Amino acid sequence: MDIQMMTRFFMWCTILNMGLLMFSSLLLVCAGDFVYKMHGKWFPMPRETFNVALYSFLGMYKILIFVFNLIPWAALAIIS
Repeated sequence: MDIQMMTRFFMWCTILNMGLLMFSSLLLVCAGDFVYKMHGKWFPMPRETFNVALYSFLGMYKILIFVFNLIPWAALAIIS
């Protein structure tokens, strides 16, 4: 696998993961009550706890995207 292929791989990983992050965030903003009701059937918890859990998940997902997709892509783009 050469540097160009790895650069494209990390670029597409970043694009797809950021798209999924934006879709998830948009879904929670537009249909947060629906998502809470759907998950509330399986995991009963107060709305505040649900909001904290989802906010923490999205924050951690964003950090993982940066560390494992964006930074390697930027590094490969710089050295190529």
